[in-house]
Amino acid sequence: MSHHDVADELRARIASGALRAGQRMPTQARLADEFGVERGAVRQALRILQSEHLLTNVSKGSPATVALDPGLGNALTGPAAPPQLTTVALAPRVAAAFATSHVEIDALCLTSVSLTLAMGEPLRQIHAGQLNPAKVDVRVLLPSRDIDLAFPTPVDDDSTDDRLQRRWLAQRNAQGQVLQHNLLALRATHGIDVHVTFRALPFTPPVKLYLVNGTEALFAYYTLTRREEEIGEEHLEMYDAEGTQSVLFSFAQGAGLRDTTFVEQSHLWFNALWETISSELTLTT
Repeated sequence: MSHHDVADELRARIASGALRAGQRMPTQARLADEFGVERGAVRQALRILQSEHLLTNVSKGSPATVALDPGLGNALTGPAAPPQLTTVALAPRVAAAFATSHVEIDALCLTSVSLTLAMGEPLRQIHAGQLNPAKVDVRVLLPSRDIDLAFPTPVDDDSTDDRLQRRWLAQRNAQGQVLQHNLLALRATHGIDVHVTFRALPFTPPVKLYLVNGTEALFAYYTLTRREEEIGEEHLEMYDAEGTQSVLFSFAQGAGLRDTTFVEQSHLWFNALWETISSELTLTT
């Protein structure tokens, strides 16, 4: 294990909350024993995290301290994190979730494209031997194929034109199948107990929600814009939302009454949809 591997593991623990803001780190000797490396490698890892403003008081003496406003790279990902685009904010949260033994991710979205993209980094780390969760549970709520979508929709309403609906359905199914295949493959390659379940909603969700390991809720609005796109051989004006560019707001359990209540109520809301009006979903055309 290199000092970069040690830094990656400690970074994931900070992001997941296993190491909390203001908490003193284990001693360098203890970390060296845990990771099976020399103390010099530990010191290099700690200096990397200090340069990223994740740690303070890194020295040869007393243990370092987790920074009061820990972040990943130049972007905060803790409770004080500013809103960020989904493409920026979701991946580090998902990667941090996979640093725990039991990963739980719930998602409500229009398609699963953002979640599929965010899974890339933790899957890479698992295959590289840097992460090794024992169990992964993923639940995804997506719109049913049997409804008329509120969006994407043509600007000029034509009830006989279902090209957008067919394109969305193909994307929903393709992204869901990729997500399901990549995660279930971990059973065979690493012996991880993986469960991936999809259910269908009878409406078009105006918001997207990700619940990570029961401790964080990431919430975003789908903001509609009018744009033109080539569909087949024609240019079609439509109202649509770019989910990967939606701005995610982070709410963390334990970061105050408002955040804790939002996380708890988000779980209640998701579970209520899952257990009542959602239906079985098969990812086929």
